[in-house]
Amino acid sequence: MITFDNLTLKAFTNEQQAFFTGARINKIQQPTRREFIFTLRNNGETKQFYVNINPQFYHVCFMSKENYAKRNLVIPQKPPMFCMLLRKYLENFRIAKVELPQNERILELYIETYNEIGDKIYLCLAIELMGKHSNVILYNYDTNIILGCAHNVGSEKSREREMAGSLPYVYPPKQSKFDILNYSGEINYEKLADEFFMFSKNFATMCKGKSLETLKSYVRLENLSPCISKDFKYYSLFSSLVSGDIIEYSNVNNMIDDYYSYYIAQDKFRTLKNHYLSLLNQKLKKVSKSISQMNAKILTDSESDRYRLFGDLIMANLYNLKDYSQKAFVYDYENDKQISIDLDETKTIKDNANNFYRLYNKAKTSRIKLMELLEANNIKKEYLEQILYSVEMSENISDLLEISTEVEEDKSDLKQAKKKISFDIQTIEPDENTRIYIGKNNKQNDYIISKLASDEDLWFHVHNCAGSHVLLKTQTLTDDLILKCAKLAKEYSTGKNSSKVGVIYTKRKYLRKPPGANLGYVTYKNEKEIIID
Repeated sequence: MITFDNLTLKAFTNEQQAFFTGARINKIQQPTRREFIFTLRNNGETKQFYVNINPQFYHVCFMSKENYAKRNLVIPQKPPMFCMLLRKYLENFRIAKVELPQNERILELYIETYNEIGDKIYLCLAIELMGKHSNVILYNYDTNIILGCAHNVGSEKSREREMAGSLPYVYPPKQSKFDILNYSGEINYEKLADEFFMFSKNFATMCKGKSLETLKSYVRLENLSPCISKDFKYYSLFSSLVSGDIIEYSNVNNMIDDYYSYYIAQDKFRTLKNHYLSLLNQKLKKVSKSISQMNAKILTDSESDRYRLFGDLIMANLYNLKDYSQKAFVYDYENDKQISIDLDETKTIKDNANNFYRLYNKAKTSRIKLMELLEANNIKKEYLEQILYSVEMSENISDLLEISTEVEEDKSDLKQAKKKISFDIQTIEPDENTRIYIGKNNKQNDYIISKLASDEDLWFHVHNCAGSHVLLKTQTLTDDLILKCAKLAKEYSTGKNSSKVGVIYTKRKYLRKPPGANLGYVTYKNEKEIIID
């Protein structure tokens, strides 16, 4: 990924200067600690100015609606303190001018506002795009005193430049580099980024072998032709510097917006997917442990039958046993041997027998409850495995947000994001009379069965594996179609790499969803099975 450099910031500012100047700040939002959205209006047009100070993706641009969705920006119900500070001082005021300090990656927006006694003052919003030192600072231009920062910088982090409210605002230390526009000597391309302003390491690498005059024309931003390589590895202000297939842009802003939204979407998708996988694996581990303990308890628990036997033997030998004894010696007819039974010497023989019957009934009830819990845990395990499969199958953040409430039921921000999602169910049409639906997750599986399916449609699913529900709607059913759907069911399942997998299929009218069952869970009858080799 190419980092946002000084030259790109300069090109963006030059391009958007006219819109910035005189624009009114209508709304300020802060989706995360390192992202800001300023809704600006000027000349009858409204744009969303996006500021990102994440050390990996620091940049500024005006967002399109498509890239807003890609970035998955969710506005918190309670704004952070710095956002409230910005709203207090900047909302509904106009940007008087925009400046770039010479050779610095700092965008300064000067806002014309008024103080408490009604005097006109200027506040400066300094957006510093400097890698891990990126920051957003609001300070009073007249007094040079900082009003607030996106994140404070103490003396333990920086000896030369502290950042916090009530401290004076100072620029970063000057770099010992040269202005290439005033240079006329030889160019050492290996040290181009170290010796001259406006050349980041990535840009310097692209400029290898170019003449001094060409390099100067780049710095003067002559003949701009913004582009991104089709694999999104590179972007450049000059298409001649990018080899291979490229996507050309008519302006710098759209190039920046598309390039960084792509990487932000990839990063958020990867982060959320790993988080969901971790949560689900923890839940599965817990449920699997419970199932193992229950199975072990059922296998070793033979108390109920033993208590019943003791009660029966004592009752059969009442005539031969004495009350208030410590032991009873009786013949076990079931196992054909003489045994001794420990008794409660404070009770009669009959009371001891009744006590064993009570223990038998208690153990029997406990076993029944244990079996019910075991069945419930097995269903929960199957459900979690299905969600885990859905997460692994996800290709973008929209797929993950569809199942967000199943993974994290108490996440209100994810519930809010879920409202924006519409089902994008994969559909295959082998011919004009046939349609095959494939569900990516439990919600899509449930939707396919409850909304799209008719009684005579065929439903396919792998046997004893997590996988997608496959629905076949056709007017001309053939063996080839059935085989095709069975192969699709195997392909979209956890058993896709197995040598042999059983796929069951039946008509939709033979499916039933039990009351209160989890999403995507159905019972079936009259099924047939195909072994896919």
